[in-house]
This record gives sequence, structure tokens and C-alpha cells, in this order.
Amino acid sequence: MYFKKTGDALVVLLAGGDKRTRSRDVKRALRLARDLQVNAMTRTPTSPYDVAEHLRTPEDMAAYLEASIEEADGDAAFIAKALGDIARAQGMSRVAADAGLSRESLYKALSGDRKPTLDTVLRVVAALGLKLRAEAVLDSDTA
Repeated sequence: MYFKKTGDALVVLLAGGDKRTRSRDVKRALRLARDLQVNAMTRTPTSPYDVAEHLRTPEDMAAYLEASIEEADGDAAFIAKALGDIARAQGMSRVAADAGLSRESLYKALSGDRKPTLDTVLRVVAALGLKLRAEAVLDSDTA
């Protein structure tokens, strides 16, 4: 695998092999890079992915929070960020009012840069119409 910088884009040239074919692979990568300049790569416009745009139902939101808790591996800020995504999907102003927090405080608490207090988490979870639940950890789950 070889790379070429073209303007502000980094282009990956998939022309690799192994040590035996390195010389031939380098020549092929150079040829690909030359062809790339001649044919002028077309760019596909992209936009940042925002999970909040895809959290439409309470079931989607609960599943997202549950998956985030599983993936967090004890990282409270990660869980707070997931709660922030859900709050943005529902509307931060409404969630803040329902949780008894200012909108600014809610944004800060759920930015993912901080670890909110349990009180804040519980208030936000309730305002989101969700609930947290405990589950026993089986020995096979801890291994």
C-alpha cells in the first residue's frame, strides 16, 4: 500500500505485494500516481455523520444507550456523550427543562469531555423517557 498527497487529499494506492515484488510494486504505484494526475480524481462530497439524526424512536434511543454502555468499558464520559446524542435528537432545550438544568449546563455535562454526576445522569435519563437497569454479571461474562 502506498500513499500520495494530492492537494489537501491523501490518496491510498493499493498496489502492494511482498518483499519479492517490491520493485515491481513501486513502479506500479508510481504509474497509478501518474495516471491519477492525468485523470484528475473526482471527489465525492461527504458530510459529518451525526447519530442524533438517526435516533428517531424511543426504541432506537434505548438501544443506542444500551450499546454505548456496553462499549464504554467504564468510561463515564463516553456514556455522557451518548446521552448527549440522544438529548440532541429529542431537543436539548426540552431535555434541559425536563431535567431541571440550564441548556448550557446540559451541553457541558453531556459533551463527552466531562464525567457528569450520577444525579445529573439520572435526571437526564428520566427527562429522555428512558431508564437504567442493572443486570447480574455471570462468571462467563467476566472472563
